[in-house]
Formats: sequence, C-alpha cells, structure tokens
Amino acid sequence: MDFSPLIQVLLSFWYLIPILFILSLIKTPWFKGIVGEFIINLFATWKLDKDVYHLIKNVTLPTDDGTTQIDHIIVSIYGVFVVETKNLKGWVFGSPNQKMWTQKIYKHTNKFQNPLHQNYKHTKSLQSLLNLEDSQVHSVIVFIGDSEFKTPMPDNVTFGMGYIRYIESKTEAVLTPKQVVEVTNAIQDGRLARTFRNHREHVRHVQTIVAEKAAKNLCPKCGSTMVLRETKKGGNAGKPFWGCSSFPKCRAVVAVSE
Repeated sequence: MDFSPLIQVLLSFWYLIPILFILSLIKTPWFKGIVGEFIINLFATWKLDKDVYHLIKNVTLPTDDGTTQIDHIIVSIYGVFVVETKNLKGWVFGSPNQKMWTQKIYKHTNKFQNPLHQNYKHTKSLQSLLNLEDSQVHSVIVFIGDSEFKTPMPDNVTFGMGYIRYIESKTEAVLTPKQVVEVTNAIQDGRLARTFRNHREHVRHVQTIVAEKAAKNLCPKCGSTMVLRETKKGGNAGKPFWGCSSFPKCRAVVAVSE
C-alpha cells in the first residue's frame, strides 16, 4: 500500500506540531509556576521602592530533613516577607486552621495543601538561618489566575496585587538598614546554588513527602487523620467505617475497603 499521499498530507500540516506542543506545555504545573513567578516579580519591581524593598527570587535552603524552596523573599526595614505563589483557577475555599483547602471548578473538586501551613516551614527555615523573631518575618500568600475566594481569608492571603498592599501596610520598622544588608547577604550566602542537580534533588524530596502523605489515611474533606469506627445503629450496625478524627466539626465518612 502506498502511504505517500498520507505522508504528504501530514507534512503539509507540520506547523501544527509545535503549536500542539506549546498548548500542552502551557497546561503543565511547571509552566503555570513560571508564569506565576514572573507576574509576582513584575508587580514587586513595578510597585515596590527598590531602595526600600529588596527582592530575592527562587531560594532553595537546606533543612534538617532535606530542602525547602521559597518563591520570593522581600527584605526591608519592615521585615522579611516570605511570599508563596498559587496559580489556580476556580473557586477557592479554606480557613487558616484547615490542613487542606478546596479548589472547585464547576463540578470538579480538588484538594490542595493549606498554603499557610506550607509557607510556615519556609518562614521557620528562614528564621533559623537568620536568627530572627516572629515579628520580623511575615508570611504572605498570593493567588493569581482566574480564581476567586469563596470563604473569608486572613489579611496575608491575597489575590493579585493585593500582596503589595499587604506588604505596604506594614509600617513599623523591625530591622535596621544595617540588618537589612546583613539579612540579604545571609540569604544569598545560605541558599543552595541554582543548579539542575540541586533542583532535581529538591523535586525528589517534595515527591517523597507527597508520597508519604498519600500513604496516610487522611480525611478527604479537611485533611485530618481518619479513625476506624463502628456503626452503632440501623441496618449497618456493627460494620466498620472510617470517620474523621475532627468529628463532630467534620463529619466526613469513608467506607472500609473489603
């Protein structure tokens, strides 16, 4: 069978290959992260006084159990701002104390780690490196993309340029100009080199943490530990089920696999 006509047709549409590749790349979490970091960098460069606020991007620090990666650190006399970026779309539900937050896009629901908890490790790693007090380090969460908060959020959980307003709302000096220079230099000296090897090792560390969490029996609603319980009444009396340890605050139930 002669495939020449088919090959000629495919070759005539060769330009679709790079287009399809680019479209698939745009949808990846990696690309969304790059876009998010670019937007945050742009906002900081555009709106914050460079003589007052010093931006340090993509910092990987060693920790006792591996590494931790911080999207952006902004150092000023008003404190060290540790910025965590989330590029999401859809409705976002969450509260400061919940382990897991919810992203809802039409009928699709997705759980993700509370970014305040995620950024807590970042702030503590920095405090340990810099020997700073709690009042000198500020955790800031910024969402970008086509997302909307559907529950009340604390002041340091922001959307778009709201993180700039939050940073500028801190007007009490907690560091001297000399300390600002020392802190900036300490971060630069303490960070791991931005090499492919270090990035790969950090990714492996994160994948290990995710796998360990997935292996645990966690509540699909709030992220708390599930507890094996037994039905007390009704036709299913005596049958076991997984109930949330946060009951009665959370009433999630999961059937026990046979």
